Amino acid sequence: MLHSKLKNHHLILASGSPRRQQFFKELGLDFEIRLKPVEEEYPSRLSHFEISDYLAQLKALPYKDELQEKDILVTSDTIVWHHGEALGKPQNQEDAFKMIQSLSNQTHEVITSVCFTTKSIQKMVNATTKVTFKELSEAEINYYIETCKPFDKAGAYGIQEWIGQIGIVSIEGSYFNVVGLPTHLVYQTLNSLV
Repeated sequence: MLHSKLKNHHLILASGSPRRQQFFKELGLDFEIRLKPVEEEYPSRLSHFEISDYLAQLKALPYKDELQEKDILVTSDTIVWHHGEALGKPQNQEDAFKMIQSLSNQTHEVITSVCFTTKSIQKMVNATTKVTFKELSEAEINYYIETCKPFDKAGAYGIQEWIGQIGIVSIEGSYFNVVGLPTHLVYQTLNSLV
């Protein structure tokens, strides 16, 4: 299995996301968490998966010169794409409310890009999942924001949390992608790299 294929490699996950770290554990991978701050800004000409691809690649840049021969660095970015616009993480409660309200009774796309960087190559993969919410009341949105504080999540919601349980009526594509990592692609890509 993948774990034994990777035994001579050093996997580095450059993500502070507890969800992504948990996925790596559940995939049975040995990895190190290494974090470096990155200003998550992208050119305005980019759209859809180009944005998350760009940001996942940008997050790998600070590590480029320190990677050793057997290192595999994994960086990732998730955006919510809605009405031709990328929704990132909300700035505050008001911002979170506006984001969730805009998703109410609508279908949006969640796009996650994952960048694999070694000393010699860089490989990018991404996945898109369509998510449809029922009509959410103001009380439901406020309750969710107050209890779950989704300020670290693109689009201001976590599908695995209360709002997902009561509000999501359909999903087309990978559920795990919406949580924050297309695990099937991570597994497949790591297998192809070693």
